[in-house]
Amino acid sequence: MRKTLSIEGMSCNHCVMHVKNALTEVQGVASVAVDLAKKNAVVEGGELDDDAMKAAVAEAGYEVVGIA
Repeated sequence: MRKTLSIEGMSCNHCVMHVKNALTEVQGVASVAVDLAKKNAVVEGGELDDDAMKAAVAEAGYEVVGIA
């Protein structure tokens, strides 16, 4: 399963690292690729829980504005 999260609030590579680390900790996530220019993260894994991913990103200090 693959999901793309649109994320607001990222402004530098440290932000990218925080989001990647936060999403990597979510159960079911196998890989994360964060793109600062596109303001998104592509998450791959088994059972991906949208609410858990949103909560992890919010806890890192950013906002998920959409999941596709």
